[in-house]
Amino acid sequence: MKAVFIVYNQSLTGQVLEIFGKSGLRGFTQWQGISGTGSVKGVPHEGTHTWPELNNAHLVIVEDHQVSPLLAQLGTLNQSVEEQGLRAFVWNIEATVW
Repeated sequence: MKAVFIVYNQSLTGQVLEIFGKSGLRGFTQWQGISGTGSVKGVPHEGTHTWPELNNAHLVIVEDHQVSPLLAQLGTLNQSVEEQGLRAFVWNIEATVW
């Protein structure tokens, strides 16, 4: 199993959730209204007068075979809205409690 951590401009929430729906991914954790700055070309998203935008994040646990299709869909979204910002990171899941 893998954990996919996705951070994105909050304006993309509906599109990220649509990708989850099309992928059959039901379980996730969402954080709303978080701040941060992109590592390459990103501007600060701080929720302030100067930098008013904020980010959201999702953590979704998936089977190994679901990672590549999910990343492909997120990558397509990111390319279409590059100015908004989206990043996804994949971690190994060592153990779980169900």
